[in-house]
Amino acid sequence: WRVDGKLDRDALATRLMRRAAQYDKSGDGHYNLISALHKSVRGSDPDAALYWFTRMLEGGEDPRFLARRLTRMAVEDIGLADPQANGICIDAWETYERLGSPEGELALAQAVVYLALAPKSNAGYVAYKAARAQAKQTGSAPPPKHILNAPTRLMKDEGYGSGYQYDHDAEDGFSGQNYFPDDVKRPVYYQPVERGFERELKKRVDFFAGLRAKRQG
Repeated sequence: WRVDGKLDRDALATRLMRRAAQYDKSGDGHYNLISALHKSVRGSDPDAALYWFTRMLEGGEDPRFLARRLTRMAVEDIGLADPQANGICIDAWETYERLGSPEGELALAQAVVYLALAPKSNAGYVAYKAARAQAKQTGSAPPPKHILNAPTRLMKDEGYGSGYQYDHDAEDGFSGQNYFPDDVKRPVYYQPVERGFERELKKRVDFFAGLRAKRQG
């Protein structure tokens, strides 16, 4: 430091070299540390997660990058086991945008702790990938005619909308009709786990599956 409190060229070069040695934001160090943070959150270890989070901050990482990755962790590794997790991340991100560094970094750190301690499920992520894969394979299959609208007489004559059952008029508000293309065998994408809020969702999945089997009899 100079006497007036400003960095001279040599001091600035020394600080930049030290920071570069600690953390390379464009190299393997960057990807290794974000991987360590992600896996610590997935492994429900808040202390390790905070360690890698602060390591990245100390290395000069953009907190907005960390906010984005934390939000990804919420939807990928926690999902519907804790539906609040995504909102916690978005709120922390917004708080950071309003406060900036260093104050806003605390909101992100609290999101790290929340994610690490939240129940974990990738059931929604797995279901999304499976549905996406089948959509690519069967992308030309039309919806069954009974769920198509029939705004013209010709469409009605061709069977559009014929046999559609309005779910609100059905027992339990559930008709159990088929909504997949006629030539696509009904798959099961979403299989919730017995953790967190997905316990409740699993009950609902099983309830509707039982009714569907009964109604399609």
